[in-house]
Amino acid sequence: MSARRRPYARIDTAAIQRRPTTCDADHKWSGYSSGVRTLILEPSTVGLDAVLERRRQSGLDRLDEVWKGVLHMVPAPSGEHAEITQQLAELLGGPARAAGLVPAMGEFNLGQSEHDFRVPDGGVHRARPRGVWFPTAALVIEIVLPGDESWEKLPFYAHHGVDEILIVDSADRAVHWLALADGDYLPIERSRLIDLGPADLAERIDWPAVNSA
Repeated sequence: MSARRRPYARIDTAAIQRRPTTCDADHKWSGYSSGVRTLILEPSTVGLDAVLERRRQSGLDRLDEVWKGVLHMVPAPSGEHAEITQQLAELLGGPARAAGLVPAMGEFNLGQSEHDFRVPDGGVHRARPRGVWFPTAALVIEIVLPGDESWEKLPFYAHHGVDEILIVDSADRAVHWLALADGDYLPIERSRLIDLGPADLAERIDWPAVNSA
């Protein structure tokens, strides 16, 4: 997925606040704290093309998304993220297959074009996934990263008819399972798709140790 072409777009480095004046090759914003979340309105900014190319070559862009023409550069996943992903693949695979569904842990493009799509960490599908763009999924999995936008994706998923969303937060050791009802997602105690619920899943996950540094 790192070879996916990026459209010319406004670029949001995680959310929208204010735009600095310059950017060097190390993606440090002149005159602002490094913690400021930034919207860049220009299609090209000094040093930004190099940042994007470096992300592409290193594979750090594989979770990047485009929200209605705005490129969101998502933090690269950590080792803890990979560990949770593997456990979810093992824990969800059996119940999903038993329900006649197709589990597929791994990033995919949910949307219909490069101009507006999201990249969940995994999914459960009604048919074997094929191609680059997925118009919907039965269940999408979001593993929360620090400062990411997992919760802000819910309206997009609702618009695309995703039945359920599983949000796993390793920092809080919490599992949130949501189901679509009348256009909104509401918490549920048991999935309507597979024989599993958030409490069961949270107990079965071997949570990574929290880094206090």
